[in-house]
Amino acid sequence: MMAHAKPWARALLALMFASIGVLHFTHSALFEHIMPPYLPLHRPAVLVSGFFEIVGAMGLLWLPTRRAAGVGLLLLLASVYVVNVEMAVHPRPLLDGVTVPAWAAWARLPLQFVFAAAVFWVSDQRPTRDGKNSRNLPASSSSPDASSR
Repeated sequence: MMAHAKPWARALLALMFASIGVLHFTHSALFEHIMPPYLPLHRPAVLVSGFFEIVGAMGLLWLPTRRAAGVGLLLLLASVYVVNVEMAVHPRPLLDGVTVPAWAAWARLPLQFVFAAAVFWVSDQRPTRDGKNSRNLPASSSSPDASSR
């Protein structure tokens, strides 16, 4: 059953990342506003992260780039985590005057790890017991037993 769920989960994650990536361009002021004040270059950072969300989303859907896209999205999730922490620790009204409820801002922090686990799973990062990933390729050519294959 899990094998049938993975393509659907991959498509859902790709849609989520692509949609959020597009929002970084169409609503960039909102994303700039929630960035910690101590980080420089808010607008370029928002646009670059949006670009990589879109590229990562597309990469998840194409088998030859799936693993690299997964690594990129994991790095992206880690890099934007500071913004989620900022929203929880220093809540402030968004541009429209609405403040994200404290419970939602704090719930977002562990949710980021759920997203990371999902990206890890759908991008086929984990080698199988025989040392190959789910695409049946060697997990690493530098492993000690790589020469015996």
